[in-house]
Amino acid sequence: MSSETNGKGASRRAFLKGAVAAGTAAAGATMARAAGEPDPLITEVQDWASGLGDGVDATPYGLPIRFEDDVVRRNVEWLTADTISSINFTPIHALDGTITPQGCAFERHHSGAIELKKEDYRLMINGLVDTPLIFTYADLERFPRENHVYFCECAANTGMEWAGAQLNGAQFTHGMIHNMEYSGVTLRTLLEEAGLTAAGDLSDKWVYVEGADASSNGRSIPMEKALDDVLVAFKANGEALRKEHGYPVRLVVPGWEGNMWVKWLRRIEVMDGPVESREETSKYTDTLEDGTSRKWTWVMDAKSVVTSPSPQSPITHGAGPLVITGLAWSGRGAITRVDVSTDGGMNWTQARLAKEGETKALSRFYLEIDWDGSEMFLQSRAHDETGYVQPTKTELREVRGLNSIYHNNCIQTWWVKANGEAENVEVS
Repeated sequence: MSSETNGKGASRRAFLKGAVAAGTAAAGATMARAAGEPDPLITEVQDWASGLGDGVDATPYGLPIRFEDDVVRRNVEWLTADTISSINFTPIHALDGTITPQGCAFERHHSGAIELKKEDYRLMINGLVDTPLIFTYADLERFPRENHVYFCECAANTGMEWAGAQLNGAQFTHGMIHNMEYSGVTLRTLLEEAGLTAAGDLSDKWVYVEGADASSNGRSIPMEKALDDVLVAFKANGEALRKEHGYPVRLVVPGWEGNMWVKWLRRIEVMDGPVESREETSKYTDTLEDGTSRKWTWVMDAKSVVTSPSPQSPITHGAGPLVITGLAWSGRGAITRVDVSTDGGMNWTQARLAKEGETKALSRFYLEIDWDGSEMFLQSRAHDETGYVQPTKTELREVRGLNSIYHNNCIQTWWVKANGEAENVEVS
């Protein structure tokens, strides 16, 4: 495989050369309009400049302008029997940067999003603790709090792609993910408040976390992780959690599968071992090629996807300067590098990270090219700080076969056609 520059050398010069050419063409077109075809959007007073706009109280809680009303979460109707226990998808193809607005962040429910007032909220810590405790929402606000940006990814993200290209859009193949700044109290702080002397040796202890909704969704977490970076969160992106994201309090389990990020968190029990609940036995285990299943595969391995161009974000401007962009993430730490291929993985070019990768958070990458209008087979490949490199689907299938559901972190391919449209295809 060959590797080109990282965007600071020849590739940037090529981009600038293309930009100059495009600018020259644009200048010629502008001169033609000036000679006999004036642009009315410039020469005539428009409606928006002819009267008064909305006052400051028109929308007490700010909403996106109506011209962006297609940037919304979307469901796949046939995916589940009912939307009460279902998923919708973040419109990652239409976003930039890394922070996901709460109103766009994907949802996953097991018995629907419930309404629970802060005043009615209670969190119990029991089991092998020195003093069983019950916290109100107001109690939680009095503890020292932290702020961290983390991604949350459903273990089933990209799961429908195991057997081949299925859904035509980055929103649907990779949109079970969000990246938000969470504010809250570390789980360690609350466990230490209850006291862990009664638990004895903590190396073999677990905590069982449970939600307050009708599904009583619960997961077992090793004590080592519980005392590391787990957060009991009550704010996201600076504001209260949305109902669908677990208002008023949820668990944040950085880098681990989203099902463990229990919403409407109501109970934390310190135990001698895991509970072996439904969500860690019959569900959220990984089927292997030999028919057996493995469990405790909590970590979301390094993964990436090109969000534009992609099926929902086609090229509309024709040949010339083109910005290829996408997202990369790893549950094991920070993204250190992303490569992009335009020929289905035969050759790779190192993309430019928008900023240095942050641990267990989304990274945005860009690659500026001068597109000649020919078809491309776009791929991206993530590297994380542990040295892990995102695999091809063939490499995953050698271990997992075709019948898995969870933890599909394979390289994704978009076939970009000469007309700028893109399609989900398999090049593995």
